[in-house]
Amino acid sequence: MAGVDSIVADLRAESDELDALVAPLADDRWATPTPAAGWTIAHQIAHLLWTDRVAHTAVNDEAAFAELLEAAASNPTGFVDAGADELAATPPAELLADWRLTRTRLHDALQAVPDGRKLPWFGPPMSAASMATARLMETWAHGLDVADTLGVRRAPSARLRSVAHIGVRTRDYAFAVNGLAAPTEPFFVELRAPDGDTWSWGPPDAAQRVTGIAEDFCFLVTQRRPLSSLDITAEGDDARRWLQIAQAFAGPPGPGR
Repeated sequence: MAGVDSIVADLRAESDELDALVAPLADDRWATPTPAAGWTIAHQIAHLLWTDRVAHTAVNDEAAFAELLEAAASNPTGFVDAGADELAATPPAELLADWRLTRTRLHDALQAVPDGRKLPWFGPPMSAASMATARLMETWAHGLDVADTLGVRRAPSARLRSVAHIGVRTRDYAFAVNGLAAPTEPFFVELRAPDGDTWSWGPPDAAQRVTGIAEDFCFLVTQRRPLSSLDITAEGDDARRWLQIAQAFAGPPGPGR
């Protein structure tokens, strides 16, 4: 994984790209439904704002974050959506300004985390680099929902490497959240990057293999496109099963798109 400064720089760029999509929109366009059922464009930005706020709390006030964990435990399936619903009612200009301020504070805070410190989260504690990677993945995925809604095709960038990385690292989680035992064999994942380079994870001689286009793999692990439409192939029963359930995000299995 890249260092935290590099990942945060990518997170800033990804956030700015999404910001540029929504900033020119008239207020009524923020109420446009997106591919996420029940979520408008405002919900997408509200969710990113809410999660950036919570991440900032995890960095700066672990006691306050522990209280958030207790609240989440009382409503595990609706806690996050409730946050998005509440903030989505904010006037668009105010919502956007709040997201800009909050994400900047989070990005700066992540870069100031001392080496070796683990940050609390809804799953296992994570490093600042891992949290920045998770925020990058979510920002890219929800930005894709907005882009799809607006009919915009975003050019893939090298920032996808972090999205793909978290998709690979969450392999065992995807099995566990679907009630399946994690594979015991290592996987080899080899993806074609947007610049034509190759990104890979795992031993090249592994029998369980996944290959394809990096952007398509990111579509898959964020459950934004169906496997049947993607240039992704698998060799080995476990690898094929993984492609049916892969998810880079926390929480219960999503319905996919």
